Amino acid sequence: MPYIGPSLMCADLGRLSESVQVLDQGGVDYFHFDIMDGRFVPNFSMGSDMLKSLRCCSSKPFDVHLMVEEPERYIDVFASAGADMISIHAESRVHLQRALQAIRERNLKAGIALNPSTPLCHLDYVMDTLDYVCVMTVNPGFAGQKFIPSTLQKIADLKAKIDASGLDISIQVDGNISFETIPLVVGKGASMLVCGTSSLFLPEMNLELAAASLKKYCDDQLI
Repeated sequence: MPYIGPSLMCADLGRLSESVQVLDQGGVDYFHFDIMDGRFVPNFSMGSDMLKSLRCCSSKPFDVHLMVEEPERYIDVFASAGADMISIHAESRVHLQRALQAIRERNLKAGIALNPSTPLCHLDYVMDTLDYVCVMTVNPGFAGQKFIPSTLQKIADLKAKIDASGLDISIQVDGNISFETIPLVVGKGASMLVCGTSSLFLPEMNLELAAASLKKYCDDQLI
């Protein structure tokens, strides 16, 4: 079964701690935090204080997605705030191997995020310092975008690349992960789903019921 990770950028920020507790009890597997600096992407969101304030609400892993320039500057900040996993963008201004190693040295899982048009060759010489790859299935920065179909082949190619390496690297997908696209991405090799407004934070359904429905769907459809 794939791991379900709510994208907290899509939650009601006025009731965030309550939402985390509801989702935790609803059986999600981890929580996904999109950190945006207004430079790498044209938007701002979240921060280390928010992470720190929510850490007491759940013992599930906190997954920090750094959509920022020079992400190595923020590894210590988010590690101290309670992160369990940190992904950095290959397209940002970063010494990639050094930053991944720095994440692992703090006993956290290290990930690389790839924008839809970024080729997989960026992984070639850092796979031995990777725990997961976040394949963006929309362009980063905003919720509610349309799924980019060509990323399905990218997920399949990444799965083949990982299998050939013999390494234990998970594939995470982020961007319009809906009831329609979940079977498609899992079928291509994804095992970590970042779920937002397309499958979990639904205006017509309370959060407890939405979490139960999503989990049941994954259990029933993806056996």
